[in-house]
Amino acid sequence: MVRQGGSSQPRLKTRAQMELMRRAGRLVSEALAMCRRMAVPGCALSELDSAVEALFVSRGAQPLFKGYPGKVPYPGSTCLSVNEQVVHGLPGARMLQEGDLLKVDTACRLDGWCADAAVTLGVGRVSSGKDRLRRVTEEVLQLAIRELASGVKRRGLWSEVAKRMQLHAESAGFQMVTQYVGHGIGETMHEPPQVPNYFDRETLGTDFRLVPGLVLAVEPMVNMGVSQTKVLRDHWTVVTRDGLPSAHVEHTLALTADGVWVITSDRDDDVVK
Repeated sequence: MVRQGGSSQPRLKTRAQMELMRRAGRLVSEALAMCRRMAVPGCALSELDSAVEALFVSRGAQPLFKGYPGKVPYPGSTCLSVNEQVVHGLPGARMLQEGDLLKVDTACRLDGWCADAAVTLGVGRVSSGKDRLRRVTEEVLQLAIRELASGVKRRGLWSEVAKRMQLHAESAGFQMVTQYVGHGIGETMHEPPQVPNYFDRETLGTDFRLVPGLVLAVEPMVNMGVSQTKVLRDHWTVVTRDGLPSAHVEHTLALTADGVWVITSDRDDDVVK
């Protein structure tokens, strides 16, 4: 979501509510796994989007992206962003090519509860630079999950996690995107709090303590070049200002007394302690 000013109180979830979110999370994970299999040279972005929407509808779930409000309502059930496109890329007739870096982001609501996740995929054989960007971005997310597990035990602050995420990306020579942030999630896709993947003075105003019951969509976006982005004339597609590739990954994460439950994992009982 776009970074905004102000702050509001996070909405804590019960274990029973988290279990309902896990059902949606499994479906999102299944959709991403399907896209991973389909994302080969010659596959049109519209094919991926149609397949995800059909999967959600067949399971009685609502695709949360389709019709999302904006200057133009969002037309797809997925955001499909290629190479220099950071997030919110529109599905359409474009066909994937060998060496593309594809970001797939999707979310659904099932039985009243939401889950949201994203992966970055290499199409065919990608360059070593793109593959390293993808790997480092995944490392940033995994680091965040481990830090959350540690932080919830001592009632730490999100800013402490964000600092370490940013340091890991920058130490690899990359830059964190700062115009977009993660978010709380529950009965709606975007709930308080805002979850920046980086640290600066302004984010201290929306900082929050890590406590059991929080459910967060954590989604680092990492650029190969400069951190700055711009939005194309379609009112949705966000691209890097220097035209260099970007990577984006995301999980919905539930904080519990036992650790971090990865709601959108493809593995059973994926709890990081």
